[in-house]
Amino acid sequence: MRVPLLDLSQQYAALAEPIRAQIDEVLSTQNFILGPKVEAFQAAIARYCGSPHAIGVSSGTDALLAVFMAMGLGPGDAVITSDYSFFATGSCVARVGATPVFIDIDPVTYNLSTAALERYLTESCRRDTDGSLRTSKGEKVRAIVPVHLFGLCCDMSSVLEIAERFQLQVIEDAAQALGAEYPFHDATAKAGTMGAAGTFSFYPSKNLGAAGDAGMIVCRDEAFAERIRRCRQHGMEPRYYHHFIGGNFRLDEIQAAILGVKLPHLDEWSAARRRVADNYRDEFQRLSLTNRVTLPAEPYCESGLTNHHIYHQYVIRTSRRDALREHLTRKEIGTAIYYPLALHEQECFRYLGYRSGDLPEGERAARETLALPMYPELSREAQRYVVESIAEFFQVDRRSIAE
Repeated sequence: MRVPLLDLSQQYAALAEPIRAQIDEVLSTQNFILGPKVEAFQAAIARYCGSPHAIGVSSGTDALLAVFMAMGLGPGDAVITSDYSFFATGSCVARVGATPVFIDIDPVTYNLSTAALERYLTESCRRDTDGSLRTSKGEKVRAIVPVHLFGLCCDMSSVLEIAERFQLQVIEDAAQALGAEYPFHDATAKAGTMGAAGTFSFYPSKNLGAAGDAGMIVCRDEAFAERIRRCRQHGMEPRYYHHFIGGNFRLDEIQAAILGVKLPHLDEWSAARRRVADNYRDEFQRLSLTNRVTLPAEPYCESGLTNHHIYHQYVIRTSRRDALREHLTRKEIGTAIYYPLALHEQECFRYLGYRSGDLPEGERAARETLALPMYPELSREAQRYVVESIAEFFQVDRRSIAE
């Protein structure tokens, strides 16, 4: 049996007619840039997230970049973020001239460790005479960027408490977590809405995927939202009057039209992903594999939230990751490694001075984690084949070790 890591064909087949109708409408109007489809989709995302403002941009990467540019981050500033994430989380900090500071992760959730964050701010930073928080190298610490990895929200209560205590902004990288919920202040908050701003990606493989690159920023403050809107058009308002240097970060009208068709189905797809995750867990338990592999954590499962995890990826971990992946490839099962290196291990960040072992949990996750097939339409039969193939690997592996 062949089981791909991701199959978007079934989702498209179900929505092909309304998607094509929307594309045809855009083509007939020849209104391709920041037209009514973008306005409608921004309004729909704002309602869905419960945020006053939503600004459509060209990608999840550009969402982060636009926020950092709108904040005025630059040389001499530092931004704290997770060591285990997609490259853009760190690279966008560097692209505006600021210094990324990487913090180790929680080994259970793979999200930013709030204990490590607290320790860094307390032990490695100092207060300047002007009251600003400075790194050991003298950069001014401006913000914390928690990443809601794989569809699970960070411990935002702790992040925000720490940020308030140290007078830092919080920008949520929610690229993988649109619709994920968090038990916040005796209520429910959605990923991206708890900090000063939240950024999303609509890359085709995301839970809500475009037919190309697209992204979104949500925020509460009207003045900041207006600055981001200007930033996505080269800092321009009105036309050809530039107040600051921004970028070309506009969301295409065709992508907004496609995403507008898909958004009403997002919660249904998230529920289907959770059912797939539940099926995986049942299969791993049935075959007594939970002592062989570590399954994804669900820390908010008992909180009463619906979207406590939206499973953008289904990630297991094992010290035999690479050998297991080779075995699954031979069985025609798609897998992926998110991510093969922690951010501080990337060659382009060597100038920051991190050494091997500085952030051990991020390094270990990069060596041990493996994403299994995950999409709403994944059949139980396919999941059983995946897990039985994993069981076969460990049976063979056990025999080879005994010999």
